[in-house]
Amino acid sequence: MKAAFLPDRGVVKVSGIDARDFLNGLVTTDVTLLRPGLGRFGALLTPQGKITADFLITEAPSGHGGGFLIDSPRALAQALTDKLGFYKLRAKVAVENLSDSLGVLAAWDGEPAIKPDLAYADPRHAGLGWRILVPEELAQKAADLIGAEMVDSSAYDSNRIAAGIPRGGLDFTYGDAFPHETNMDRLHGVDFDKGCYVGQEVVSRMQHRGTARTRTVRVMVDGPAPEPGAVLLAGDKPVGTMGSTSGDNGLALIRTDRAADALDAGMTLTAGGIAIRLAEPHALRSAPKQTVA
Repeated sequence: MKAAFLPDRGVVKVSGIDARDFLNGLVTTDVTLLRPGLGRFGALLTPQGKITADFLITEAPSGHGGGFLIDSPRALAQALTDKLGFYKLRAKVAVENLSDSLGVLAAWDGEPAIKPDLAYADPRHAGLGWRILVPEELAQKAADLIGAEMVDSSAYDSNRIAAGIPRGGLDFTYGDAFPHETNMDRLHGVDFDKGCYVGQEVVSRMQHRGTARTRTVRVMVDGPAPEPGAVLLAGDKPVGTMGSTSGDNGLALIRTDRAADALDAGMTLTAGGIAIRLAEPHALRSAPKQTVA
C-alpha cells in the first residue's frame, strides 16, 4: 500500500447543532447520510449551477469534537469558509478553516491494516483508496499505522489521472464548469433525489434533458505532454482543452459531439502538435445517468 500527504488539500470544519441541515441545503451531496468513517463527494455551486468548490466530506466522531470536516483544495479553503459563513445567517453553526493544523493523507493500492480516526474510503473511485485527515507532522506515523509506504504526492496524481478523476484548477476552471462536465454525476458527487441546494435547478435540468455536451475524458498522449489548457484540435477545429497528464496518461475536457464527429471522419486529435488518443472512445457516445450510491 502507498500513502502520500497532499499539500494541495485543506480542511474546513462546520459544526454546531444546525450544521447537518445547514450543509444539506447548500451542497450537491446528501449530508443527512453522513456518519463517522464514511465520506461523500460533493460541491458548492453558484446559483447558475457552476462549481465554486468541490470536496470530500466526512462526519467527525464525538471524540474529535463532532461536526463535519470538508477536504477541499487548500487554495479554496478560506474562500469556502467565507462563503459558508455568508450563507450562515441565523443558523447555529461555526465555520473554521483548519488547513494550517489539519491536512490530508491519501492511501491506495491496498486496505489499511488499521483504520484510524478521521479515515474514510474515497467515494469517487475504488482505485483512489482511502483518505485520512491528519496533521502533516503525523503523516508518516499514520502511514506506518496503516501499513503503507510513504511516497511523493506526484505518485498520487499519477494514480488519480489513470483513474480518470479530474482536479479543479488543472482539468477544469472553478466558477466555469458544471458538475456534469467534471463527471460529478458519474463519481457519486450529485444526489438527484435529495431536494433543494444552491444551483440544483440547473443541474437537475441538465440531468433530465441530457444536455451535457462537454465531459472530462481519459486520453493517451503520443509524445511529450501538452501543457494543461492546450487546445485540443480535430484538424484545425477546437474540440476541447487538455488537462493534467502523467506519463502517457492524461485528461481532457472535450466537446463529446464534436470529438465523435471527428473520429467518425477519421480525423486525428492533436494538442500542441502532439497526437492525442481517447482511452475510451465509446465514452463519447454513452452517458450513463448515475446518482449517488
